Amino acid sequence: MRDLYAALLDVIIFWMLTTPHEFAHAWVATKLGDDTPKLEGRVTLHPLAHVDWIGTVFLPLISSLLAGGFLGWGRPVNTNPYKLRWRNGGLLLVALAGPASNVIFALILAGLAAFIPSFSPVLIRAGYLSLYLAIFNMLPVPPLDGSKFLLAANVPAVVYVELSRFGFLLLMIAMFSTGLGAFMQNWSLSTLAWMYGLFGARV
Repeated sequence: MRDLYAALLDVIIFWMLTTPHEFAHAWVATKLGDDTPKLEGRVTLHPLAHVDWIGTVFLPLISSLLAGGFLGWGRPVNTNPYKLRWRNGGLLLVALAGPASNVIFALILAGLAAFIPSFSPVLIRAGYLSLYLAIFNMLPVPPLDGSKFLLAANVPAVVYVELSRFGFLLLMIAMFSTGLGAFMQNWSLSTLAWMYGLFGARV
């Protein structure tokens, strides 16, 4: 079992990272003509607006403590494809906005870590988790952002609904019974090291 302090720190960082992620979804949806996120109070950077107590706090804490990996999500931003410009194409752009924001945020964190050495351990950890959140959300499993690729590809609705029913189970199996979790960890670390190197520093 991991150290409780380290696991709690991961959860706090993760919660902070879900905020720009979900805000990006809401902001892009609004720009594409859907006022649903605005009506539901999601076009904000307030952390409490985007927290899912199970997906943002409880599950990340348990998975971090017991498995050393990380499984979690923020509260999904509701969108109406019929209000979005380009329908499913717009829905895909909204979905991609979240992971893209995490990649950009990771680059910012890498830069801060390089120029503020005294805070680099926490900033590097936050950058790693930001990249991990980005790649995790690209998995094509509902309700994750990557599942919107299935909708954009016109996968039959019945298939998407069935995947949604078993999405959590599929994620658990993939994360803890295959090499997927290790792959995502390694990708996140190597990408962060590359970003850190852009500023003349090394992890």
